[in-house]
Amino acid sequence: MHKITAFPLGNADTTRIDLANGKKLLIDYANVSDPANKADKRIDLNKELSKDLTDAKRGYYDVVAFSHLDKDHICGSTEFFHFEHSTKLQGDGRIKITELWVPAAVLVEEECSGDAKTIQDEARHRFKAGKGIRVFSNPLTLNKWLNDNKINDEAHRKLITDAGQLIPGLTLAADNVEFFLHSPHASRTADGTLLDRNSDALAVQATFQEKHPSTGVIKKTRVHFFTDIDHCVIDDIVNITEYHADKKRKGSAHLERLWWDVMHLPHHSSYLSLSEDKGKDITVPDEEVKRLYETYAQANSIIISSSDVIPTEDTTQPPHRQAAAYYKTLNAKNKVVYKVTMEQPTKEAPKPMVLKIDYLGVTLEKADIAGAPAILTKPTPRAGSTR
Repeated sequence: MHKITAFPLGNADTTRIDLANGKKLLIDYANVSDPANKADKRIDLNKELSKDLTDAKRGYYDVVAFSHLDKDHICGSTEFFHFEHSTKLQGDGRIKITELWVPAAVLVEEECSGDAKTIQDEARHRFKAGKGIRVFSNPLTLNKWLNDNKINDEAHRKLITDAGQLIPGLTLAADNVEFFLHSPHASRTADGTLLDRNSDALAVQATFQEKHPSTGVIKKTRVHFFTDIDHCVIDDIVNITEYHADKKRKGSAHLERLWWDVMHLPHHSSYLSLSEDKGKDITVPDEEVKRLYETYAQANSIIISSSDVIPTEDTTQPPHRQAAAYYKTLNAKNKVVYKVTMEQPTKEAPKPMVLKIDYLGVTLEKADIAGAPAILTKPTPRAGSTR
């Protein structure tokens, strides 16, 4: 059984993936809570993650992915992790990272400071050393930086994964999970110029599998982690995937890269991940975005919004009530449920949201609210389905 845990951090993001074989992955780290403020309902992420690692008798993650360098995805990283580039940032119970995942922008971005600078220095150190890192980009878009640093060789290029490829290292055969990179991606303009779209944020699909103990049937569960991409990038992802499915005549085999049983929403339920127009009471998504949510969603799927409580009034910053209103309409269409991290299990006392993935698919674990044993809500099995 695999587990995905999304933490109540307000408008900030951290997700832990626990694989059935014991490997642990972390997507982003944002320790934004204020322990001195008793009214702060956000979780103490450092304490929560440290306890889990202690219980597992380990002091490292197999993979830590930083989707981009915004504060709400990296806050407190300098104090929590062991960084190989600086002896000052090692020891004292710091958590080690076996493999670091970053978009190419982390390497090339200028004028970084604070946690962002620490992560950038670590990424550059590992990349130059040629180990312990995976960079996501079209290799051609990194040419200048590689040449400037005199590391433009095949060995270093093998550390770069382009959109449309599986991420090396974790496989269905060995780990019962694989990761497919959707973005950052590059496309060509009318004059043939290579354009790197949204190079500062990751978007990946994880495909988990589990075998039924009696029948041997393989059940696949697909999860999108779309971090902070906007509607334009989602439009591209859908169009590019559909184009290649048609061009390569792979049909549904390629379109499966758009299927999802769990959608970890981008950008804290912002309307900008649906459309340029917020709308008065509901955000109407772009056609491509609509297809992603209404055509490619599997029945009984789950949407996770890593965000503050959904407001009842209009707000400038996310979450936006209009975007939430759209996501809630999906329940009637595909029995998709929309869950907000700061509202689970209650707004008064949010706790980590745990999804369990097994041969039946994905289930949302009900948190223990009043001291009673936790129970699970099970999805309705799809007859004959191996997805």
